[in-house]
Amino acid sequence: MNGGAHGLGLAALRHFAREGADVAFLSRDPAKVEAAVKEIDGCGPGKVHGTAIDITGDPEGYKAWLNGCLETLGGCDIFVHTASASGQGATGDWQRCLDMDIMNAVHGMEVLTPALTESDCGSVIFMSSTAALETFIAPQAFNALKAALITYGSQLSQALAGQGVRVNCITPGAVEYPGGNWEMIKGVVPALYEATLAKMPMGRFGEPEEVAKAIVFVASPACPYMTGANVVIDGGFTQRVQF
Repeated sequence: MNGGAHGLGLAALRHFAREGADVAFLSRDPAKVEAAVKEIDGCGPGKVHGTAIDITGDPEGYKAWLNGCLETLGGCDIFVHTASASGQGATGDWQRCLDMDIMNAVHGMEVLTPALTESDCGSVIFMSSTAALETFIAPQAFNALKAALITYGSQLSQALAGQGVRVNCITPGAVEYPGGNWEMIKGVVPALYEATLAKMPMGRFGEPEEVAKAIVFVASPACPYMTGANVVIDGGFTQRVQF
């Protein structure tokens, strides 16, 4: 998993560990990585490989990390791409969103596809956003490129299905947790926070666990016939009719 020291990524890693999986993840903050490793390690018997590394603008460093994970863990059954420029507060930066949200997915697939095809349960999860599904806040890079990520995932699902690799997207709505974007927005732009909350049919923001369980289920062998899907988890926030 590229990302995983907090929020949705950490919640998902805890669930993967509870299911007995060996996991590898990266994040930029060494203290957060160290704390996350201890937390995940306490959830299950598998190996936990956490690395403090900044992959911003460093595709070769990212590929080297992925290859190191393959060696450390002995292969790859599941690849979860969660890294996003939104975590750096760069939702309006086109180049950074392209590099983090799209190209890191591409680089990950370039390195890991051989191992995924060798697995008997190869599975890929791309994390998108409901900002990709309808107009939200303003025209910006994050929204457009998260939409592109869904298209890329759909195309990969067709290309890799014959090789036994499933590819699906998980698309969360607004999720609030300590240190996350919506906590920051609440403090800096309270009017936006309150306006978004007012549009929530359930009357609240989502929680990391509510998305993490879906990530693990869709990624796992418990869901063997699902590929090319985009699973939206938003408490009914998006107002579209989907057939």
